Order: sequence, then structure tokens, then C-alpha cells
Amino acid sequence: MTDLIAKTNIDQRLAEILTPVIEGMGFELVRIRLMSGNTPTLQIMAEKPEGGIEVDDCAEISTAVSAVMDVEDPIEDNYTLEVSSPGIDRPLTRLKDFETWAGYVAKLETEELIDGRRRFKGTLKGVEGNEVLIEIEHEGAPVIIGLQFDWLSEGKLVLTDELIREMLNQRKHAGEIDEAQFDEVQTFMASEDDAKENS
Repeated sequence: MTDLIAKTNIDQRLAEILTPVIEGMGFELVRIRLMSGNTPTLQIMAEKPEGGIEVDDCAEISTAVSAVMDVEDPIEDNYTLEVSSPGIDRPLTRLKDFETWAGYVAKLETEELIDGRRRFKGTLKGVEGNEVLIEIEHEGAPVIIGLQFDWLSEGKLVLTDELIREMLNQRKHAGEIDEAQFDEVQTFMASEDDAKENS
């Protein structure tokens, strides 16, 4: 079984520590990744249960996560903490995501070969039990196939004009955005050192 929210052992350990904190604040963990590099980066994507997240929310989550990480200390080295929204061409990590985004184009990848392929691109058609339904082109004709959620190693929405329009409409109707500010980056970053200095 795969875990699209937290793939590696360290990601899963971090998710165990941080999911109760994030959920306790009224948000949901979408994805967590510890990215290697000269200074490792802990990337956390979160959103409200109904979708969406604000810059101030990211800052609040970052502060709470930093405090817990200081106590638990699961990462030995210094690291950078990055808390952000899933974005428009978001990763699909939970079964409910494939239902929520039915009708939109997505790229899916499976752990093992399925009928000779691992990559599938097409229109999401929701879920049926534990299967993700996707309409793909097969020999020049559209066909709907079902992929077991547990088979997936990756899922992501494809950035299309339709998706951008829908996201803009949702945010406008929710009164969340002023179109002039749409390009603002919604990422809050703090290093472990900063967090320790402020604690």
C-alpha cells in the first residue's frame, strides 16, 4: 500500500507527529516531504477541509509545527520549513481528492505496470469504492478505466485553462482574492534556527 501524503519512512514519521497538530488547528495535511539538499527542506502542504488556505494560515501552521519539531526533534540537521497551499495544479493524495476534482484533467502514476504502462493522463471521473476512475484515450477512443487507489504512486492535476478559470471563480465568489494580487506567492518559510531563536 502506498501513502501519497507521506511516501518515505521519515515522511510518515513526520506525518504521525504533525497531523494531530495541523488537524487540531482545523486544517488537513495534503502532503509532507523532507527534501534533501545542502539544507534539507521540510515541505508541508495543507488546506481547510472545504479547500483553500490563506497566507496567515500558513504562518500559523509554521509557528505551531516549529514548536512541536523543537520538542520532538525528528530531523537531526538544520532544515528549512516551508508551509504552502497545494496550488492550482495540486497533488492528489487522498481518495476524496479524486472525487472532488472529477471532471478535470490529471496525471496518475502507478507503482507497478498496468497493462504495460505506469502513466495515465485523462479526465477524472470520480471514485468507485477504492478505485479511481479516469477517462483516457485508448486506440483513438475514450475509455474509462479504474485504478485501485493503493496502486498509485503519484497523482496530480494538470494545469488547464478550465482549471485556472474554476479556481479564480471559486476564490472570487469566496471573496478571498483581488485579481490584482493573484500572483502573490502563498508560501511561508522559516528555518529551524529562526524558530529556536523565537522560542
